[in-house]
Amino acid sequence: QVQLVESGGGLVQPGGSLRLSCAASGMFIRIYAMGWYRQAPGKQRELVARITSGGTSTYADSVKGRFTISRDNAKNTVFLQMNSLKPEDTAVYYCNAETYRGYWGQGTQVTVSS
Repeated sequence: QVQLVESGGGLVQPGGSLRLSCAASGMFIRIYAMGWYRQAPGKQRELVARITSGGTSTYADSVKGRFTISRDNAKNTVFLQMNSLKPEDTAVYYCNAETYRGYWGQGTQVTVSS
C-alpha cells in the first residue's frame, strides 16, 4: 500500500527552527501535489503548505514568510522548513499526497515551548 512517513518533529523553543520530511512509498502514476496539514487538540485540521508537481506553492497566511515547502518529485518526497516558530505552531503535522485520492501520513508532533 501507499504509505507516507513523516519525520523531523520535536520540541523547540520559540524562535527556533525545525525541518519536517515526508517520504512516500509505492508507485504514483499521477501525483498532483503534496502538502502539510496540522491539527492542534480540539481544533480542526488545517492546511499549512502545499506544493504541486510543477513547483507552485501555497501557504496559510499564518505561516507565510516563516515556512518553506519544497519537494523532490522523482523521490516522492516533500519537506517543510519551519523558521521563527511560535507556540501557536504547536500541533501534529500530517503529510498529504494528492492522487486520484488523498493519502495521509501518521503525523509528527511539533511542540514550540520555552
